[in-house]
Amino acid sequence: MIEVRGLTKRYGPTLAVDDLSFQVRPGSVTGFLGPNGAGKSTTMRMILGLDRPTAGTALIAGKPYRDLDHPLRTVGALLDAKWVHPNRSARSHLRWMAASNGIPDSRVDEVLALVGLTEVAGKKAGGFSLGMSQRLGLAGALLGDPQVLLFDEPVNGLDPEGIVWIRKFMQRLAAEGRTVLVSSHLLSEMALTAEHLVVIGRGRLIADTSVREFVDRASESVVRVRSPQLEALRSLLTAQGLTVREEGGTTHDKPSLTVLDSTTEAIGELAAQSGIVLHELAGQTGSLEDAFMKLTGDQVQYHGTGAAELLEGFRTAPAQTPLQPQTPPGYPPAHAKEAGR
Repeated sequence: MIEVRGLTKRYGPTLAVDDLSFQVRPGSVTGFLGPNGAGKSTTMRMILGLDRPTAGTALIAGKPYRDLDHPLRTVGALLDAKWVHPNRSARSHLRWMAASNGIPDSRVDEVLALVGLTEVAGKKAGGFSLGMSQRLGLAGALLGDPQVLLFDEPVNGLDPEGIVWIRKFMQRLAAEGRTVLVSSHLLSEMALTAEHLVVIGRGRLIADTSVREFVDRASESVVRVRSPQLEALRSLLTAQGLTVREEGGTTHDKPSLTVLDSTTEAIGELAAQSGIVLHELAGQTGSLEDAFMKLTGDQVQYHGTGAAELLEGFRTAPAQTPLQPQTPPGYPPAHAKEAGR
């Protein structure tokens, strides 16, 4: 298990992590989410002893990372897929890691096979694609057969087949009773991978809950309904005090009603009692992406300009005189060089 208690990290005047506390329990994949600059990578680095906390503690299996006798046998991590020495082969890199923690060489070939790199085990890691580097990083994380695993953007650079593979692989590791913490910006993928979420913004905890509870907490409960008697249905629903919006009505989408804060059962029973025919009746739930944007929108550190505003800025900006190249300090001006030719 991973335990984070009052974890705080300052870089000069910048507060990167602010009194953060949470637990990551074994048996399920926990997604670690937050906007850019939220403090996710800093937190993971402190858990792994790569950064020293300003205050608070981070424990793995009840101990700080520095107190683990053979850390690779307790915790495996993939934070940066490209940290491998480029002139080492995949096998040599893993053998070096294994030797540092008393792990037998036989385990190296096991994990290479596990991540699908057996055929390129003798090739230099510097020539690997990002996807292959991710697989090598995963092999290193698994080398000591640890019970705790941390992954930072593990599907980065993988093709669709690789993404599905690593999703199922992480779920299998959790099903074996291991503790799995995964940081990712791919929310659609995290919705399929994780069962539990720890969400932070500006270094503070926003949510520590199941994926389902997180989505339900931030999403509207809506029902979509279509009927050839749309106006009669609208009148019936508004008379019950329900909020109703009309949707569609284009060539490819027939008009429908979206009903807020109700259920398919309630609307179906009302329509049946009034003899109104329904052609569609479906509940709609929010997505993890919608919930994430709603709950973390005010925690985003860097905001981009919308396309419309950007184009308008170009249209209304006064004409500028082109910038002239500047002569670096210590170099003669261009006209002097010309005169000397």
